[in-house]
This record gives sequence, structure tokens and C-alpha cells, in this order.
Amino acid sequence: MHEEIHEFERLEVWELVPRPDKVTEEGIDFEESFAPVARLEAIRIFLAFAAQMNMVVYQMDVKTAFLNGNLREEVFVSQPDGFVDADNPNHVYKLKKALYGLK
Repeated sequence: MHEEIHEFERLEVWELVPRPDKVTEEGIDFEESFAPVARLEAIRIFLAFAAQMNMVVYQMDVKTAFLNGNLREEVFVSQPDGFVDADNPNHVYKLKKALYGLK
């Protein structure tokens, strides 16, 4: 865990800021999450159409493409237990970049 926290700091993934006045409570007032996943039938139809039209199909595997994208909203994360800044115990981290597993 120490290595991960130091890596976040090195890569400037977040910055420690005062807790904003308007904060949603954990588990309440969150927007819905959406995970787009193509159904196998849709992929088969696409490939059949591409073959019929003599189109070239390229495939690539980009598992972490979203990590390089920009955040559309401000996201705040509480300080992990055991890693609370002694000088700023009431501060939170404001994300500058996406974290793996972030919805």
C-alpha cells in the first residue's frame, strides 16, 4: 500500500485539498454508473456485415484507455486509513487523473 500511495503522489494523480462545503454522502446522491459491453450477437452481426462488404476489420485490446482520459467531474477521495496527513487530517484528495476502478 505504501508503494501505491507514493506512486500516486509521484504521478500527480491527486492533490490534498480542504474538504469542499458541498459534498455528497457516501452511497447517497451519486449519478448512475454505466459500463458499455458489446453483446456477442452484436459483434457477430458486425463481423458478418464487414465480411459481406469486403471491409477490413482491425482489433485492438485497450484495457486501460479510460485511465488516460480526462475526468468530466470533480472527484474527491477520502484519505486512506493509516495514511492520513498529520498536518491536514480533515483534507481530502482531489483527483487529477482517473483511478483504476473508478466509475
